[in-house]
Amino acid sequence: MRKRKSYTKAFKAEAVRLLETTGKPAAELARELGVRRNQLYKWQAQVNAHGEHAFPGEGRRPKPEDEVARLKRQLAQVSEERDILKKAVAFFTKGSE
Repeated sequence: MRKRKSYTKAFKAEAVRLLETTGKPAAELARELGVRRNQLYKWQAQVNAHGEHAFPGEGRRPKPEDEVARLKRQLAQVSEERDILKKAVAFFTKGSE
């Protein structure tokens, strides 16, 4: 699975400023910045709609179901590790008697 690329609030704001002030075509600017053209337009729409309060978060938050599934996987792994350690302790204490 590919990890999504994330950009800082400052990068997004600067990209929108360049889009609005340089007069360069969006496609050319997008190539220079290494982003998709439609992403520039989305950022511009966010800035126009929210001003300085645009880009408040740290990306998408996981859905509660996704978080529960992740925690269940983590619990299963930790439980397995605990069981292995219990068996190892029993083996080594049995052998030392």
